[in-house]
Amino acid sequence: MADKSDSEKTVEAQTEAPEAELSSTTEADAGSEAAPDSSTEAAPDSSTEAAPDLGSEAAPDSSTATAPEAAQPPTSEPVTAAVVEKEYPGSVSDTPTIEHPDGRVELRDESTIRSSKLYNPDLAPVPVAKRNWTTYNFAALWVSLSACIPAYMLSSGLMGSGMNWWQALLTILVGNLIVLMPILANSHPGTKYGIPFPVFARAAYGTIGSNLPALMRALVACGWFGIQCWIGGKAVFFLIDSVIPGWETMLGPRVGGYFPSVWASFLFFWALNVFVIYRGMEQVKKVGAFAAPFVLLMCFLLVVWAVSSAHGFGPLMSVPSRYNNLASFLPIFIPSLTAIIGFWATLSLNMPDFTRFGRSQREQLLGQAFALPAAMTVLSATGVIVTSAAVVIYPTKHIQQLWDPIALMGMFDNKFIVFIAMLTVAIATLAMNIAANVVSPANDFSNALPRLISFRTGGLITAFLGIALQPWALMTDPSLYIFKWLVGYSGGLGSIAGVLVVDYWIIKKKKLNLQDLYLNQGAYRYVGGWNFAAVAATLLGCAGAWGGLIIIEMRPLFDYGWFVGFFVAAVSYMLFMPTPKPEGHHGH
Repeated sequence: MADKSDSEKTVEAQTEAPEAELSSTTEADAGSEAAPDSSTEAAPDSSTEAAPDLGSEAAPDSSTATAPEAAQPPTSEPVTAAVVEKEYPGSVSDTPTIEHPDGRVELRDESTIRSSKLYNPDLAPVPVAKRNWTTYNFAALWVSLSACIPAYMLSSGLMGSGMNWWQALLTILVGNLIVLMPILANSHPGTKYGIPFPVFARAAYGTIGSNLPALMRALVACGWFGIQCWIGGKAVFFLIDSVIPGWETMLGPRVGGYFPSVWASFLFFWALNVFVIYRGMEQVKKVGAFAAPFVLLMCFLLVVWAVSSAHGFGPLMSVPSRYNNLASFLPIFIPSLTAIIGFWATLSLNMPDFTRFGRSQREQLLGQAFALPAAMTVLSATGVIVTSAAVVIYPTKHIQQLWDPIALMGMFDNKFIVFIAMLTVAIATLAMNIAANVVSPANDFSNALPRLISFRTGGLITAFLGIALQPWALMTDPSLYIFKWLVGYSGGLGSIAGVLVVDYWIIKKKKLNLQDLYLNQGAYRYVGGWNFAAVAATLLGCAGAWGGLIIIEMRPLFDYGWFVGFFVAAVSYMLFMPTPKPEGHHGH
């Protein structure tokens, strides 16, 4: 039961509100594009809460760092449209929310949650008036996220395992189509309620238990942050080498398998990330809008250069597959498919960090459904074509060097071209790294202690853990990168996805009590802040996915990691949660 500090004060505040306010209307924006929002004027108080400034002392909002700002539609005559205000009768906190005709929900008054220990400006629900991302913004987000070196190199590990070029690209396409389903499923609550991932997780795991999935996801993001810093460091190394002859050996002999100049370049790029995190991300937001097109342009120019220089597509395009029938192909296809899913397993959970700014469900769905599989497949195809042609152009170089576009561009004779290419890669990697691998874990760490950990502090935690996870080891061997790192963590994140999808779509039927997500004594307190049904289901999913690392007989389950984790956790949660009414909650 709630004490007076949380719920009774809320009820008292409601009864004092004017009766006419409960049937308020809002002005619609008749000029909206794909899905006109008939209620863009948000409720009093909450509509005046602007999205957090990315450069402010309080942590920036998770999604404003990446995609371009949505263009504002032309001003038109306001149209009055009825707003459906829904209360959640029987809840511990019966504060009315406004449900707009397009289904998006917001609080009438945020003052009731601002004093809660579960609230800070970075985690607050975004008012409808501030949800302005369009189809273009979501498509641009995925192009920006996909235009990265690891995506370019995905085909290398697959072809190195014996696949031919079209089998590798087919595996990448199918994997991205599969992971698109949980991405879209978990994107819906972000757009509907304006909440980030860790707040969404409170509905299933409890107000305290949500830290389990949030921190599991954050640790993986720290690993990705380190990987991108290592890649960016390599770009810095070649950039300096194009200006300072002998840079490679200038600082002394190899240490830990690499020259000190390589380590120095890595640490410089890592420090640049830390500097941007500390100073705020407004500049990165602007750079990110232009970085992705530059990377795509470079990929196109690489293809033109490679095919023209090699006078064709090279030998890799004609290398036969070692798997000539379905029986021999499936044993390598399934773990490879799991690895591709693992590539975006993090984003399949935390897309609410971005979709909370969505102008409509239709726009976020269209933007993501088109851009993700298309961008990933095109970039991977670029890697295959360029590497195949490079085998002809540089016959004495090892194939592993040719798969790495940074190493390949470092072989160019024209130092000015090398400098421009590496500068572009470094800028693009910096912008993408912070958008994809800092924004979300910073929110996740902030969710653990909202009053103590700001976005800035969460970002610094991410940066230091990124080094501790040794990204250079993960990127040394493509087989280690694909079949250990990606497959391994995909099982754990798949377990979380199974619980979240079942809880939101089946148990709660897309209905959440928005205010109670921010209250200690609200509907999602469960038992001491933990929903042990969700925790148990997640642990069972992880046990099924990771059991093969310990028990040899279960090894095949590890290769199916994401699928095993998702379905074991989903089925377990449905069995453990027979009712849609958590403790203290009597319906929506």
